[in-house]
Amino acid sequence: MISVLDTAGLEPGFANPVFDSQDTFRRVLDAYAYVGRPQTLVSATAAVGPLDPATAAVCLTLADCETPVWLDSRSNLPSVRKYLGFHCGVPFVDSVERSTFAIVANPMTMPRLAEFNPGTELEPQASTTIVVQVPSLNGGPPVRWRGPGIQREVSVDVDGLASWFWEDWKLNHELYPSGVDVLFTSGNAIIALPRSISGEI
Repeated sequence: MISVLDTAGLEPGFANPVFDSQDTFRRVLDAYAYVGRPQTLVSATAAVGPLDPATAAVCLTLADCETPVWLDSRSNLPSVRKYLGFHCGVPFVDSVERSTFAIVANPMTMPRLAEFNPGTELEPQASTTIVVQVPSLNGGPPVRWRGPGIQREVSVDVDGLASWFWEDWKLNHELYPSGVDVLFTSGNAIIALPRSISGEI
């Protein structure tokens, strides 16, 4: 018996899937190449439930059938699961340590970074990439970022993070080349935080 996916109420993906995903991918690469510099996703899709357009666009571009996805309590909704299942074909996992892609729509209640998959020295690419949606990419406590892609240092003031985040990030950075990567999203914009970058308040 062939099962038919119920697409009623399903939010649309990219208007031009090939062009829009390529453009978004280039801007994600720019975010990792120019660390700390916000990138605007001009091809961002509409918001999906609690997910901002940038969060949805990143999922459409980076997640696929070989990307186990974990959703936090705010994003773990039928509308989001249907959207990602239909447009990306992702498998969902219930534990963060089994994920290679994690969506955090409420950073104040997210798991500690050490709970995610850090990969291994032989397979650092197997670690979790955490998409952390925040209220704003500025307005929070200024943090000095240093590392590859940054000349000397840059001050970044992402808003809405838990009080423990930067202490956890210090421990995560010390695991390099293992460790998680973070992609902050807000509205239509993103900022990348690779594991190779240190952050000091």
